Amino acid sequence: MEKSVVLALALLCLCVAGVSQEKEAPREFEMTEGDTTYTMKQYVFCLYLSGDNRSQSEEEAQALQAQHMNHMNSMAEEKGLIVAGPFGDESEKRGILVFDVATTEEAEEAISSDPAVKAGRLTYECHP
Repeated sequence: MEKSVVLALALLCLCVAGVSQEKEAPREFEMTEGDTTYTMKQYVFCLYLSGDNRSQSEEEAQALQAQHMNHMNSMAEEKGLIVAGPFGDESEKRGILVFDVATTEEAEEAISSDPAVKAGRLTYECHP
């Protein structure tokens, strides 16, 4: 748990410091705290949000959900998706994804072809 907190703080510091995802910026880096050195790795965190077009019929919504789940499986097999899951409430925030990819653009490219995103049922935001 302590390592997770340290990782989260290190990633936050990188974002606050304005470190961009240029090709020269390393995804893996070391951070030393006292006599311990941690090896860190940057991932891409994405958040699914409710889209503007959620007026599909129940049948259409179910078909889109099936296509969405097939796309999620495809991203896990081919696009570096390592963690995904829905939220349990009915808020605007619908779910999370974590990608093991080098750039935010890679994650956005994978998500943008999601049938639920194309239909406007979902939208997203991604952060390194």
